[in-house]
Amino acid sequence: MWKEYVEEKQTLEQLAEKHDRSHIWVRKQLDTISVPTQDLIPQATVIIADTTFWGRHYGVCVFRTWPLGKNIWWHEVVSELMAHYRYGRAILEEKGWKLLAAVVDGRRGLFSVFKDIPVQMCQFHQIKIVTKYLTRRPRTEAGRELRALVLTLTRTNELAFTAALTTWFAKWESFVNEKTTESFLNGKTKWHHTHKGVYSAYHSLKRNLPYLFTYQKYPELNIPNTTNSLDGSFSALKKKLGVHHGLRKDRRYKVISKLLRDGA
Repeated sequence: MWKEYVEEKQTLEQLAEKHDRSHIWVRKQLDTISVPTQDLIPQATVIIADTTFWGRHYGVCVFRTWPLGKNIWWHEVVSELMAHYRYGRAILEEKGWKLLAAVVDGRRGLFSVFKDIPVQMCQFHQIKIVTKYLTRRPRTEAGRELRALVLTLTRTNELAFTAALTTWFAKWESFVNEKTTESFLNGKTKWHHTHKGVYSAYHSLKRNLPYLFTYQKYPELNIPNTTNSLDGSFSALKKKLGVHHGLRKDRRYKVISKLLRDGA
């Protein structure tokens, strides 16, 4: 019945009808189930780390071993803090896991959590960040050229991409750094970058560049260049959990734990 509820997405009402019992009885039976902890043997591994949210104040931070395709640690959170990642890493290392490299989405602070091992920033997340600043159809020529450049990210190497970005900036430097000054009635003035989207997109690429091609520097570790493996797990998790609306927090986390343990 627990398997039917979690994996086959059967609701309490459907299970009650199937087993000819009340939904209260079904719920009590499900509440007796405990989710075993992950039983993988600790080993050296490349991990993917990320957090997914349901609404603004409830999420789960997850570490996934890339070679095995298994989630090896997860924890409920109300916001995405670097402390959660440090805690997860500490727990895994205490158990005997050795982290060889980490793949992350590029949130500020994450690079420092794993600063002693190779860190790869998800290239798709970098593309999304640039797209957020420029949109899919940039209005300026500089923006269109920069977006076209970032779309080559997954098909190029660090040397070629760095050279192309340097060439782009040399062409558009004055445009990127152009400022607009506002004057106020009280006599004060304030300035901002005239082309803020282009400015922010460029500086995001410049800041993250040291982490965008890590996977090419350590071929022996077989580091993925994206967090897609974990993103796919999150999508499957949310799809299955979506059937069970209004779950009490402890019941929701138990379902999440079951799905993550089994590789949702």
